[in-house]
Amino acid sequence: MSSYAYLFKFIIIGDSSVGKSCLLLQFLDRKFKLDHDTTIGVEFGSKTLNIRQKNIKLQIWDTAGQESFKSITRSYYRGSICALIVYDVTSRDSFENISRWMEETKSYANDKITLVLVANKTDLSDKRVISAEEGQTFAKKHDLIFVEASAKTGFQVDKIFQEAAEAVLKKIEQRDIDATNESIGVRIGSQMTEEMIEKQKEQKASKCC
Repeated sequence: MSSYAYLFKFIIIGDSSVGKSCLLLQFLDRKFKLDHDTTIGVEFGSKTLNIRQKNIKLQIWDTAGQESFKSITRSYYRGSICALIVYDVTSRDSFENISRWMEETKSYANDKITLVLVANKTDLSDKRVISAEEGQTFAKKHDLIFVEASAKTGFQVDKIFQEAAEAVLKKIEQRDIDATNESIGVRIGSQMTEEMIEKQKEQKASKCC
């Protein structure tokens, strides 16, 4: 799909080893690497989804979780319209650090950003220490979209990006987001431009008769 209505820029954040890169790989290529190398700085991928008869192109930036790369990854916050905050359901520390990642987002991202809380590694049920209810309660308290997923099995990985893109599109349609402001991580594509031109032609035709 070369033509799209909108382009949305996403950023994936969270502690090191929670599975950020694996989630992206599963979403893009339907693959899982058990021995995935640690992300150095920022990695990138893109994919187009069809949402309510509109092609939405996602540009997704996968960031390193280590403190040593913070100065690099911070520069990607402001130009993103959605942040996926990932934690590992087998790691209490990664869950408790969500608040720190939210503070980081608040400090460096634009104020229109949509936040999605992702509970990864649900396939490791025997090692799980964070329940679905605990994750859901936190998300509800902080007004976050919440999705449980497994990068290994692919469980609900598509749902993460689908729900995130739908939330952003809804904000555009409700005019909570100005889609002409590319600095916040949204770009109008040729598909939408053509639709706007057609609507303008229809409006002019209705006025002249």
